[in-house]
Amino acid sequence: MKAKVLIVDDYTMPRTVFEIAIEKSNRFELAASLSSAEAAVAYCNENPVDLILMDIVMISGISGMEASRRIKQAHPGIKIILVTSMPEVTFLRRAREIGVESFWYKEVQEMPILEIMNRTMDGESIYPEAAPATKLGNIPSSDLTPRELDVLRELTGGLTNQEIAAKMNVSVQAVKMHVTNMLQKTGYQSRLELALHARIEGIVIKE
Repeated sequence: MKAKVLIVDDYTMPRTVFEIAIEKSNRFELAASLSSAEAAVAYCNENPVDLILMDIVMISGISGMEASRRIKQAHPGIKIILVTSMPEVTFLRRAREIGVESFWYKEVQEMPILEIMNRTMDGESIYPEAAPATKLGNIPSSDLTPRELDVLRELTGGLTNQEIAAKMNVSVQAVKMHVTNMLQKTGYQSRLELALHARIEGIVIKE
């Protein structure tokens, strides 16, 4: 019996690519192809699924990360491969914490998705060593410290220095220092420009 695969992505093109890969496989069959994470949670509650290909960032509704958490809690036997083109550094850690089996970057394909699917179904957990580094102004994103990335993530949410300081339980002066350091490293002229480019590149994502 073929393994039933659920595809979840809010863009048509990636869903089509995954659908074609499944059609060519002798091991898998398509259970459904959905455009929202909420729909995926509901589908798994009502239908048999063996494996999910779940995009993380959705235009609306809950994220693929949150949907995976809910599905894993209710149906721990369903295997999940999270897929994304966004290099947000916390995704890998959070996916492991949830119990997601495997992780695949759409833009950095170290191995074909079918290989990831086969190895995941065989009991392996396949993760890249690190998120891909992305250019942010004058530097690769890997040049930012974890604390700078935390501040940058809050900047993309439009928070003020005071609000960031309160949320992160640090001083306003510390937040200002991190912002200044990031501006000097990247060469951007304002915190708005910094936050805008960080969000566009997917370096930090405020859910």
